[in-house]
Amino acid sequence: MTANPRFQAPRGTHDVLPQHAARWQWIEEAFRATCRRAGFGEIRTPTFEDTEVFARGVGDTTDIVTKQMYTFEDRGGRSVTLRAEGTAPVLRALIQHGALGAGGGVHKVFYLTPIFRYERPQAGRLREHHQGGIEIVGAPGPEADAEVIGVGIAYLAAVGITDAELRLNSIGDAVCRTAYRDLLRAYLKPKFDELCPDCQVRFERNPLRIFDCKVPHCRELIAGAPAMVDHLCADCRAHFDGVQAALRARGIAFTLDPGIVRGLDYYTRTTFEVTHGALGAQDALLGGGRYDGLAELLGGPPTPGVGFGCGLERVLLVTEKLGVQPPAAALDAYVAAASAAAAAQVGPLAYRLRSEGLAADFDPLGRSLKAQMKEAARRNAAFAIILGDDELAAGEATLRDLTTGHQGRVAVDRLAATLLSWRKSPPQPA
Repeated sequence: MTANPRFQAPRGTHDVLPQHAARWQWIEEAFRATCRRAGFGEIRTPTFEDTEVFARGVGDTTDIVTKQMYTFEDRGGRSVTLRAEGTAPVLRALIQHGALGAGGGVHKVFYLTPIFRYERPQAGRLREHHQGGIEIVGAPGPEADAEVIGVGIAYLAAVGITDAELRLNSIGDAVCRTAYRDLLRAYLKPKFDELCPDCQVRFERNPLRIFDCKVPHCRELIAGAPAMVDHLCADCRAHFDGVQAALRARGIAFTLDPGIVRGLDYYTRTTFEVTHGALGAQDALLGGGRYDGLAELLGGPPTPGVGFGCGLERVLLVTEKLGVQPPAAALDAYVAAASAAAAAQVGPLAYRLRSEGLAADFDPLGRSLKAQMKEAARRNAAFAIILGDDELAAGEATLRDLTTGHQGRVAVDRLAATLLSWRKSPPQPA
């Protein structure tokens, strides 16, 4: 590392160097594979949006909108905001491209994207952090909620996190939440002067946001408040019972937690978080819920939706704390030169092997054969392909299985086929 470099990554961001990138690729590909198996297709939206997409969709009483968005005016005088969360842009895109409304069907989409929030950097949550998320848009029933949660649980299991805890709640809808807000205000009114300044504003505008406050004393004041789940209307109660039944049918354990309200105003009915003790106080790995009114807020037709966002930095932290190792990023073959003449041929041979579908590399430094073989072992290569003067003269190479030690001379144009054959049925050394 250069001492006191002139330029550094901005506060709250980080570089991912090649030695760490393989772990990132592993958790990202596991996310993609889990989503594809469940019938989700990838969606990609712009890095910045019209500010109103977030202000209107996320809610102007949320910390995200009031404190955390990276908002600026472009050269045309338009207010734009770096992606502050994943769901609102997805809904904006589906609305813009006419995917919603009569005959629109159900849309199952996933994304992997950076998220930008101006907040105090903390473990697993940076100002530029990365999120995997899924959305099911157009399905109103509890089965969709359980499907979304199940995909999240399956993803975590795919990267070795099998001991996370699912915490579940319902925050009702417009029918039952209005009366509950009045009940909550009545409970908090005698404690109003003890609330932090932000929560005093939330008391009038949206008292449910007080559940999301991180100030310890506010959390103590709200701890004994009436629970929304005890004041659901009949439809919301039936939906929540259906979600729980669908989770049990999948064998997914959960804990009811009336404090799970999430940090966005668009949520209705089901809200949930999946947490892990290895993260300490900031223990949420993924979270989400239902947002049946969001499409209308963004100018689209009434369309139900449910989804989650998952912090990839936090997933990485937990896998590291659990000692979970990704599959080794091994080479199929390391091409080594045993003579000066052969050194000019190992690069072209590696290039040829790659065109035949193999992962192949070589030494660009002209080191000794012994040093090259050490590098092959360090790179976890399955095979070494050795070129010397004799091999060059015969149009052959020595193929060596670095696991069994078996080796033999093989025509260069048969190397890829022979390597694959040996991998399928390894010859044993004599």
